[in-house]
Amino acid sequence: MKRLIAVLLLGAAVAVPAAYVAAHCQVPCGIYDDDARFTEMHEHFDTISKADAEITALSAKSDPLSKNQLTRWVMTKEDHATKVQRVIGDYFMAQRIKPDDPKYVDKLTAAHQVMVAAMKCKQTVDEGVADDLHHAIDHFVEAYTGEDAHGDDGHEH
Repeated sequence: MKRLIAVLLLGAAVAVPAAYVAAHCQVPCGIYDDDARFTEMHEHFDTISKADAEITALSAKSDPLSKNQLTRWVMTKEDHATKVQRVIGDYFMAQRIKPDDPKYVDKLTAAHQVMVAAMKCKQTVDEGVADDLHHAIDHFVEAYTGEDAHGDDGHEH
């Protein structure tokens, strides 16, 4: 019986995609670091924004290396937008935003706005759309924490 349970657990561990687990363990372990997740989403935004600029610059070129780099930037941008969505879904929505929270609807609405903004970043190379993601992340931080996303020091959290 123990062997069967061990095999089933191993099988489940292999079947769960690594990206799904990366947002947090979902054991629940009780170890959370919301500020780290906010920083992570802002770093993903920075990468998306840089990718947009690189894609725009490389689109004017036709040599094989530029085409290769263009493809890689598109893939990177897609990946980072998906990571933002996973942080919101796997970490905040699945684990941290609780139905009994008086700000539940506000937090879910702000989380949904981040997910939609990240999706739109995948669909375009528009600087304004990336800025919308940045604003959506800041709005989510504010809705989630009840504090200004830039804090007293003027830097993003």
